[in-house]
Amino acid sequence: MATLPNPLPSLATSGLELPPGSLVDVTTDGPWHEPLLWYADGLAAPGSWAALRDAGRSLGLLPVLIDGGSRDQWPEAWDLDPALMSYPGDHDAEDVLSEIWDAYAQDELDTDNAWPGLAPTPLADGPDSPETLAAEMADMLTDDGMALENARLALVPARRSADIPAAIGWCGPLNHENDVARLCAVLRSWEDRFGIRVVALGFDTLTVSVARPPTTEEEALALAAEHFAFCPDNIHQSAQNSLEKYASDALLGRETWSFWWD
Repeated sequence: MATLPNPLPSLATSGLELPPGSLVDVTTDGPWHEPLLWYADGLAAPGSWAALRDAGRSLGLLPVLIDGGSRDQWPEAWDLDPALMSYPGDHDAEDVLSEIWDAYAQDELDTDNAWPGLAPTPLADGPDSPETLAAEMADMLTDDGMALENARLALVPARRSADIPAAIGWCGPLNHENDVARLCAVLRSWEDRFGIRVVALGFDTLTVSVARPPTTEEEALALAAEHFAFCPDNIHQSAQNSLEKYASDALLGRETWSFWWD
């Protein structure tokens, strides 16, 4: 795959009007040869996601919220490691998920069931386009009193939203999967089937918007198996500790999905 030029080194002369912010090239092995992302010094404001998305699109830059979390931990302290990453397009989503299912499901779900296959695309479309919903979710999640009220906006050089974690060398799921590009292949599949967009990243957390969520119990249960393989901690370290409960509580009709890796 040919690598697209990274516009971040010339961001200051790009004509893009940005608030004060920082370019990040810090990795676990020292400075990377080019910036991995830009992120703002101040908090995200209502409407800023959509404005930044529209402004950055022509340069090949995509928006994402950056969450410092309770430890006030920003990307310079995230142990970014782009050298670990392959390319998402080199992986098949079902191969990735089935491999992880076979490795974990029997012990952590106490089931001998074989990998059930990918969930079907929901029959019903949501009311909003993926881009519109992502902007709406970004505004909602950064409102006062919401989970990401202290998040900041970032721009990442990426071909598509699903590739953002690998593009910055994010290692949030390191104890689960070292090459995050494999999980980005799953995110690409979810983009195609469920209209997801990567909305926010923290040190070990990921939030996506979902423009086409499952609307039936059958659709949600089929998807729950994928979520388990993608992030087992979402199920076996939560009150939603069965596929059935997770499907009904966390997936059915839900327009955001959140993931956390221990």
